[in-house]
Amino acid sequence: MSETIGVIGAGAWGTALAQVAASAGHEVRLWARDPALVAAINATAENAPYLPGIPLSPRIRATGDLAHVAQAPVNLVVTPAQAMRSVLATLPAHGQALVLCSKGIEAGSHRLMSEVAAEEHPRSPIAVLSGPTFAHEVTRGLPTAVTLACAAPALRAQLAEWLATPQFRPYASADVVGAEIGGAVKNVLAIGCGVVEGAGLGQNARAALIARGFAEMTRFGLARGADAVTLAGLSGLGDLVLTCSSVASRNFSLGLGLGRGQSAAALLADRRTVAEGAFTAPVLREAAAGVGVDMPVTDAVCRLLGGEAVDTVIGDLLARPLRDEGA
Repeated sequence: MSETIGVIGAGAWGTALAQVAASAGHEVRLWARDPALVAAINATAENAPYLPGIPLSPRIRATGDLAHVAQAPVNLVVTPAQAMRSVLATLPAHGQALVLCSKGIEAGSHRLMSEVAAEEHPRSPIAVLSGPTFAHEVTRGLPTAVTLACAAPALRAQLAEWLATPQFRPYASADVVGAEIGGAVKNVLAIGCGVVEGAGLGQNARAALIARGFAEMTRFGLARGADAVTLAGLSGLGDLVLTCSSVASRNFSLGLGLGRGQSAAALLADRRTVAEGAFTAPVLREAAAGVGVDMPVTDAVCRLLGGEAVDTVIGDLLARPLRDEGA
């Protein structure tokens, strides 16, 4: 069944999701803040700044008018996490379904994106799409599987059907919180894995960090009401493995630079795209402390982003008291 799908955010991931929706047979309205980018996408059928060389479907039409996007029955929201509230506050409310595709925790409030959306659009049903996804692979039609979480069974089944293609496979879940926490925490852990690579600490260390980082993700997720099965699935462990293993990850590449001795300020200033983990790390540390969860890897990433020396931070991690693995 063909529908009109709105996509809010025309970065690499937003554009990739627009391509998915178009491939599934829908007309797509892709919102971008930059008028020049809107004009260029419509003129060339390409998003050259973010996905150069990828021809976009003729079903995709860019717009700078949020009211135009809001008319669609479903809006995929793909703005940076810290901009989510401000964008939703200006999005006309028609009770449209909101599928949140950004990974982060709001600074100050420690709210998940679903909680932000529920406050700004209380009449809209909320879903979350998350999982191991590199935008350039999705737009090339390479096989991809994601978690599509929504509390309403009928809506999550309908959304999964609308977005599914032979190459893009959504797995439905009722656990919105788990899907969000996996996506947010893995960005922070990916920075740590990049540091391990940049500092030349070896594959053993990276594997250990992934495993201990997953333990942190699980502790925090359970404290916030997530299901352990979700955290061990595509939006948790799956996304963690992908993001911690490739320089195509913005967060991993940020950590790579930190591990090589570059400053966080210089690395973040020299980027068109957002490394969400840099903004999520201090928020996650605060949120974890608020629910009494110990997250030493997250704390180490915060210290590195704050300018502390890699050797000092790694040394402190390795000097922590010995403990049972399941503790």
